[in-house]
Amino acid sequence: MNGLTLSPVFGWIISPLLAALVIAAAIGHVMWMTSRRHVDATKATYVRRILAAVTIAVMLVTPGTVRVTQSKAVNTTDVFIAVDITGSMAVADAHYGSSATITRIEAARKAVADITALYPDASFAAVGFGTSGTLDVPLTPDAQAITNWAEALTLEPTSSSAGSNLDKAIDPLLTTMKSAHDQHPDDTMLVYYISDGEQTSTKTRRTFSSLRAYADDAVAVGVGSTKGGRIPQIDSTGAIRSDKFVTDPTTKQPGVSMLDEKSLKTIADEMSGSYVHADADRTLGSQDAKTTSKDYRMANTHQDRERVVPLVWPFAILLTLLLAWEAVDWARTSRRLL
Repeated sequence: MNGLTLSPVFGWIISPLLAALVIAAAIGHVMWMTSRRHVDATKATYVRRILAAVTIAVMLVTPGTVRVTQSKAVNTTDVFIAVDITGSMAVADAHYGSSATITRIEAARKAVADITALYPDASFAAVGFGTSGTLDVPLTPDAQAITNWAEALTLEPTSSSAGSNLDKAIDPLLTTMKSAHDQHPDDTMLVYYISDGEQTSTKTRRTFSSLRAYADDAVAVGVGSTKGGRIPQIDSTGAIRSDKFVTDPTTKQPGVSMLDEKSLKTIADEMSGSYVHADADRTLGSQDAKTTSKDYRMANTHQDRERVVPLVWPFAILLTLLLAWEAVDWARTSRRLL
């Protein structure tokens, strides 16, 4: 909804202080003039000068109108993020920028937050993959929607898991990237693939090389450790059961999942990208944002955006008229004194 507001040109401390000083100076000037016996000023002179001071004070606090739009300037960089949501991502053997041990999915969430921060004003799409791959968030310039998606990610229940297959992200990524390329063929497209690299399915993994047709750059991000850890069970709500673990059907012992860096490096090579192991000393940063477009375009968003439009022109016109009046009055007075 549109409305009136104040947006001080020099901030909420300096602008009100300057406005108060201008008005105080005008009042002090009038009081000094009226205390003198022989002056040529009239009541109209005092009123005019007080009005001019008030007008300047109002301009300093800068009145404006609030306008709500659903458009913004969007960088022509499209970032596609795929996150592994298989049960092994619940293993608590990961680190991300600190020595604190967290689950792999928590490390993935932190990585997603860093990715959105790396590309201000870019567009993002999000894919979750496990038993199947799903486009959870279509391409959008709303980075907060991607962060919210990552925070709300739940892992696949142990009861419905049929073994992880790392290529389940290919189809939703390929379809979404092709659609984006058809609409904006000059956009720069980036892929971030976040996983522990473990494949337990007996099916042969498909190659990620098909994404090279659209991806300008790609990063495979490994979370977890090569030492590995026990896999907790995931209940039907997606909650991690820290007291129950998945049993290896072969050994009848709690199953152990380990980060497979070799697999992730191979995936990175297939996309003509690079591999990053996120750990206590390595997080996603500016060194990973090598390919970014410098162009922008206007796009509509689902999120309302408020912007303040300064409304000072009426006061500028009034001040100009008051100053012109002052100049005319000063000229008349000067002629009488000659």
